Amino acid sequence: MDLLASLHPAEILSTILYSFLGIGLMGLCWFLLTRIAPFSIVREIEQDQNVALAVLIGSVFLSMAIIIGAVILSS
Repeated sequence: MDLLASLHPAEILSTILYSFLGIGLMGLCWFLLTRIAPFSIVREIEQDQNVALAVLIGSVFLSMAIIIGAVILSS
């Protein structure tokens, strides 16, 4: 089967659209986290070398990515 024949423009467009949607939701999540936290997350991680906070934020983003991916795949 030819690879180019199996590609459909609608699938490519939906993949690009959902990718931007997922990235936008992750950006919104980061914005909300920085606004809700009573301290500067970036300063805590970069200047104070708070590894525990970095691991926590990383796990939040991984879990959000899994949830967003599951929602996109289910639609």
